[in-house]
Amino acid sequence: MLIGQLARRTGTSERLLRYYERVGLLASVRRANGYRDYDDAAEQTVRQIRALLAAGLSTSLIRQVLPCALTDGTLRPCPGVLAKLRTQLTHLDQRADELAQARQTLRRVIATAEHAE
Repeated sequence: MLIGQLARRTGTSERLLRYYERVGLLASVRRANGYRDYDDAAEQTVRQIRALLAAGLSTSLIRQVLPCALTDGTLRPCPGVLAKLRTQLTHLDQRADELAQARQTLRRVIATAEHAE
């Protein structure tokens, strides 16, 4: 399928699809006219990329995770990948704690300001 069709099917811009290809997340073959041609699996690959990006993974980590991804959205065990995902989860947990503390601080500041009115 051509890039425009893949973009429509996945709701992803052609620019992003080209970026995914440039960083090694997505593959295409070139037709004689130079157009990119994606296989049918590309649609699922793009959906997996989008889900992993939404989970906070970097493109370099996604490049390592994609070969382990199964079509049903689960992962098969790949050496080192699970440990990296656990590390990412730890970072997300830390960020969530920091945001919760910031939210509490902001609530206190607002409550103090409202009480002073």
